[in-house]
Amino acid sequence: MPTGHIHSSVMRFFKNTQVRLRSLCKTRHLSLLLLLALGLTGTVQAANLVTATRIWPAQDYTRITLEANQAFVYKMTAMKNPDRVVLDIENIDLNSAVKSLSDKIQASDPYIKQIRAAKSQQGIRVVVDLKATAKPNAFTLVPTGTYKYRLVLDVHPMIDPLMEMLAEREAAKSPENTAPALDLTMQIAPQATTAVAPTPDQAENVTLTSNESALISSSTLEQNSPQEQAATKNNNPQIKKVGRQIIVAIDPGHGGEDPGALGATGSREKDITLMVAKKLKQQIDNEPNMRAVLTRDGDYFIPLHGRVVKARNMQADLFVSIHADAFTNQSARGSSVFALSERGATSASARYLAKKENESDLIGGVSLNDKEPMLARTLLDLSQDATIKDSLKLGKAVLSQIGEINKLHTRHIEQAAFAVLKSPDIPSILIETAFISNPEEERRLNDESYQDQLVASILTGIKMYFATNPALAKSKIALE
Repeated sequence: MPTGHIHSSVMRFFKNTQVRLRSLCKTRHLSLLLLLALGLTGTVQAANLVTATRIWPAQDYTRITLEANQAFVYKMTAMKNPDRVVLDIENIDLNSAVKSLSDKIQASDPYIKQIRAAKSQQGIRVVVDLKATAKPNAFTLVPTGTYKYRLVLDVHPMIDPLMEMLAEREAAKSPENTAPALDLTMQIAPQATTAVAPTPDQAENVTLTSNESALISSSTLEQNSPQEQAATKNNNPQIKKVGRQIIVAIDPGHGGEDPGALGATGSREKDITLMVAKKLKQQIDNEPNMRAVLTRDGDYFIPLHGRVVKARNMQADLFVSIHADAFTNQSARGSSVFALSERGATSASARYLAKKENESDLIGGVSLNDKEPMLARTLLDLSQDATIKDSLKLGKAVLSQIGEINKLHTRHIEQAAFAVLKSPDIPSILIETAFISNPEEERRLNDESYQDQLVASILTGIKMYFATNPALAKSKIALE
């Protein structure tokens, strides 16, 4: 074969091969693009699935939470005849997590009768059937801690029955049925038939917990009987008698969506604080001229300022917040007592702890579309110098007693900008009972005998404070 023909054949061969390779590459490229597109579609579908649902029923309010990998787009509508709340959520598929909501409703839930969920044209529709007219508030939360994106629906009562009863008692005692000095009713505008989204005027209610009905007794918030005034205490220190009952607000830290610190073996701070708080309430209630109120009596979340408002509405003389700290080093141990500081923290550890505790609202979930930021600024603006001085006296007395039963992390009162201590007129302290992250202290915190010793020491400290700082008559205006 002539050389020219050989060269021509070789060139055709390479050209044909090049065309086939290009075609193959294009095919593979398209296949890769197709696979990538399918993969991205699958990712989007997965991100639009609700991954978890939770319901937190309580006498104060009921919270419903949906959690997903992607931000929620929703519309809320409140409807009547019958009372119900409708959530239309876009780009969400109906799955087992959403369907499980109906199984999580308890028959004892004060506000919710049932929950129904179904597919809609744009996503899903969740209908919450109510037992009575209520005040719903829906909002979303960005990922924080272990939580992803969340859609939260809080169902509040229009008027809390116990608070209404207290207001009626105050009105009955008032001469010529004039308005009482302390307004304990919740001022809530009538609910419109439809409400697409929460407005800035939707303030979160602050109510009385269910096990505080003892405060409705005839002796509460009025003068003690002559027998009580004549009674004397056999044990020291003695509390100087006042013409009414001393009220101590006990605040179990965290709760609900906010578990608080986790122990070395899985204990949750919110459970420990509630157990200790209930025991402390019981011991205080056994005192002839003292009563205790709890900011929460179950596993549900209350915003930090909401705890302050509740204490003020109940005309508390003291505010005691119970916590159990955690640290990365399991060897950290000991109890601490903290008071508010308006001029900076007294130590780096106090500043760190205050920052961590103040993040509770981010974890537990607080709506930004209501009056909470304005209320927080109001509390900040009020002068608190005198109250802080009394808080330091209270803290010193309590710390000295806790030091009798447990090692102290610091032997003096620490101060920092704790949001929960910002009541302008109630001496307030935060007690870190122990390090829940320390295995030995975690075991003691779960031990009933140690809990009894702990609350007894706190009560003795409170009585020491009142022995030299008698409670004054209260004349407060409730924060709304």
